[in-house]
Amino acid sequence: MTFCRSPFELSPLELASGLVFGSTRRHIPDPGDVRTAPLDALEAAVLPALARGPCFVSFSGGRDSSIVLAAAVSAARREGLPLPVPVTNVFAAAARSSESEWQELVIAHLGLDEWVRLELHEELDCVGPQARRILERHGLLWPFNGHFHAPLLGIARGGTLLTGIGGDELLGASHWARAASVLSGAMRPQIRDIGRIGLAVAPSAIRRAALRRRYHVDSRLSWLTDRANDELRQRSADDLASEPLRWADRRRWWGEQRATQIGLRSLELIAKDSGARIQHPFTNDGFIASVADLATRNRLHDRTSVLLGAFSGLLPRPILERTSKAAFGSVFFGPESRAMTGAALEVLEGLEPLVLDALRDEWSSTSPDAHSFLLLQAAFVRRASEAAGNLHFRTVVAPSERT
Repeated sequence: MTFCRSPFELSPLELASGLVFGSTRRHIPDPGDVRTAPLDALEAAVLPALARGPCFVSFSGGRDSSIVLAAAVSAARREGLPLPVPVTNVFAAAARSSESEWQELVIAHLGLDEWVRLELHEELDCVGPQARRILERHGLLWPFNGHFHAPLLGIARGGTLLTGIGGDELLGASHWARAASVLSGAMRPQIRDIGRIGLAVAPSAIRRAALRRRYHVDSRLSWLTDRANDELRQRSADDLASEPLRWADRRRWWGEQRATQIGLRSLELIAKDSGARIQHPFTNDGFIASVADLATRNRLHDRTSVLLGAFSGLLPRPILERTSKAAFGSVFFGPESRAMTGAALEVLEGLEPLVLDALRDEWSSTSPDAHSFLLLQAAFVRRASEAAGNLHFRTVVAPSERT
């Protein structure tokens, strides 16, 4: 796949779909021989932020943010440092975003007295005040919801905000989990596993060809042309084919993904604007290597078994086993977004992958697909720009900050 100028620029298909594809080569240090337990490695990853202080944790009540918070609390108590402060965005009008019962269970288990809850209403609309401030300063960033962390980073000004980013990608089961489980002896083989294993161990070119034939995006994006949807399916299959079979190789693969690099860079820019540091402990090389070592030695290939094996004494079992997640669609597409759709459609006219009538229908629906929200932000950036001529929808995150 070729790109306009740099790995930090989006192609028209990426802009139109809200998805980023492909990878780049980058240096990822080898952690060497690993003999550290995952919890010890995670505590070591958060310790510098605790020691530097003040330390805050972006806390949703989900498994990843709960583990980071619990590890930071454990490390702070052991070292006699100030406890980290959980910070949570609360949306009273968005019932599907509420995880209050899980949050309160974690806070009570950890015995924390301080917990900052920010009550928000329409502030995080994807073209609302928080997003507009960032878009006006930096232009279009990816993902579209990076501004979700802006209020939390405002609280963390002068300190560090820890997040659970990377947990889904690095601790979750890969596409090849079934094949890996059978190969390691963790599961009994079935007839269909012959094909799964054959594909899992095949050269990447064969994987790509097979998955391009078989792979189907969960649902075609209605506002894209048939040709664009076909390309979207192919790009998604190519990325899936590149995912390694072995746990030990996933850390390098994830770090080389353009989506990883662009997403983390966006958050760095937002954090710097807020006068805070942002850190993602799950992306720490030593921690990832320790999890890979644990999973390999114990033949663990699904996320829940990995979490139970690594953190069984840290949090109650129901928290480590939960699979439900909050939904924030209504938070990001509120009155300001709906009010701008007409003008946005005018700005987006002529962008080749789009079917504007279908995009109009999507934005008029009760729950628009979040994959379309980046387009709304792109239109805002274009309208806010004083530059003449047509907009080349491409720049996402420059390698250095804009002034």
